[in-house]
Amino acid sequence: MSGPPLKLSSRRTTEDYVRVAIDRDQGRSIVMSTLGVVASEHPLASQAGASVLARGGNAVDAAIAANAVMGVVAPMMNGIGGDLFAIVSDSAGEVHGLNGSGYAPSALTIEGLRANGVTSMPQTGILSVTVPGCVAAWALLQERFGRLPLTDLLSPATQIADEGFPVPEITALEWSAAQSLLRGDREAARVFLPDGHAPAAGTIFRNPDLAATYRALAFEGRDAFYRGDIARRILLCSRRHHGALAAGDLEKYDSEWVTPLETTYHGWTVYELPPNGQGIAALMMLNLLEQSPLSSYGHNSIEALHTLIEAKKLAYADLARCVCDPLFHDVEVDALLSKDFAAARARQIDPGRANPEVHPGRLPGKGSDTTYLSVADREGNMVSLIQSNFANFGSGLVPEGAGFALQSRGALFSLDPGVRNALAPGKRPLHTIIPGFMANGDVRIAFGIMGGWNQSQAHAQFVSNVVDHGMNIQAALEAPRVTKLTFDGNDVIAESRIPEAVIRGLEAKGHEVEVCGAFSSLVGGGQAVMRDAAAGVNFGASDPRKDGAAIPEPVL
Repeated sequence: MSGPPLKLSSRRTTEDYVRVAIDRDQGRSIVMSTLGVVASEHPLASQAGASVLARGGNAVDAAIAANAVMGVVAPMMNGIGGDLFAIVSDSAGEVHGLNGSGYAPSALTIEGLRANGVTSMPQTGILSVTVPGCVAAWALLQERFGRLPLTDLLSPATQIADEGFPVPEITALEWSAAQSLLRGDREAARVFLPDGHAPAAGTIFRNPDLAATYRALAFEGRDAFYRGDIARRILLCSRRHHGALAAGDLEKYDSEWVTPLETTYHGWTVYELPPNGQGIAALMMLNLLEQSPLSSYGHNSIEALHTLIEAKKLAYADLARCVCDPLFHDVEVDALLSKDFAAARARQIDPGRANPEVHPGRLPGKGSDTTYLSVADREGNMVSLIQSNFANFGSGLVPEGAGFALQSRGALFSLDPGVRNALAPGKRPLHTIIPGFMANGDVRIAFGIMGGWNQSQAHAQFVSNVVDHGMNIQAALEAPRVTKLTFDGNDVIAESRIPEAVIRGLEAKGHEVEVCGAFSSLVGGGQAVMRDAAAGVNFGASDPRKDGAAIPEPVL
């Protein structure tokens, strides 16, 4: 950044703020409020969450309301046919984790697929469908922390689904890209391709089927989804497409509370959820980055980006080998997050050369499409929530009359029985979506950046931007990023705002750099909220790579 970094946790003078405001690199200002703040990918979702806060709801209530709206306004990315993960930090500062990911049907096996000629895990269609966990996760969140009834929380989303909304720019592009998939299912085409095609930007889209589904959930609760009429529609869809889902798969499912993982990074504590998600890779990356003087390298310098890319390769190699459903295989979490393990792995980073082939480390002992939102309320409760169908419109299948697509999370299973993430009945797949959280004294930040395998590396870059380079949360989201979406080779993607001299320097070290747009969806888009408890102020930030906004709680 130009001028002194705006560190919101410090007490800066008016002159400091003016210097940053006059000469800065960030395009948007931070939203600030002594009341609550909601940051999401769509202004209507943020507005719904903020209105819930104003009516006496807390951060969890607002997060559910905003998530429900996102299922209406961005149906390709998320919805009640998908999974959900969340980190909740209560007003006392205690951090709680929620795993709302579903498992494979009890009748879906590697042997059964191979007997029918399936040699690799299907990426779309009914065989990629796992039990959706979103609604069960809402129920657990509301039961433990919520204040308002579900009827109040789903009311904004129901109204928007009934009356319609103008489709935003980025959403329209992603919707259009899924047309061929949607045309493969009669019900998906009927609901999401009105007039035979995806709605253009600015077109009013209505989804009365989803409004009816939300009304059923509002009055009957989670049982409507896992035992009632919605469950019946899901099972009919499965049978129509020769799937494996059975009534018992839905009836016995529930989400679960988990203990977040944590590591320290230069005085901050950073939290991610434990496996079956990839969040542990973000913590492993930070442990590796802590071994280098990243702050002295300069933001997005040749040395800093080279170190970050090479750390990503090491962390993701360990992720690919170790992370799976811990109910089926032991995941050596303590060993993977050991600072000694990180120090040993970091010595494999050659400062002068990119490594095209990185292998998992030796452990001691036993061993794209998503929505993210965050909320801070006036009492100090905070929520970091991420929810997804996995790929664009997930499986591409819509239960008749339900108005939502079923996810394709099962696509991430392997059909190799020798690996930990192999398909098995009742098993949860390795998951890409991860909420993030970090804290230092009176300052707490709920953050997330979407985009498949981009997420852990984007989390690490966000944390480094805040901690190593003193950026505020808006600047930390906006700053140009790099990403490596593959696990092997020297390929890497960089936004065009990274200086050409840095690109050339990385190429000289052996990196094969593909330069994308200035604010590219390939590096993911995110949201963040921050609370400074000493000041009694909440802050919100929204990534320009998305259609969203951070909106403060209104004064009624």
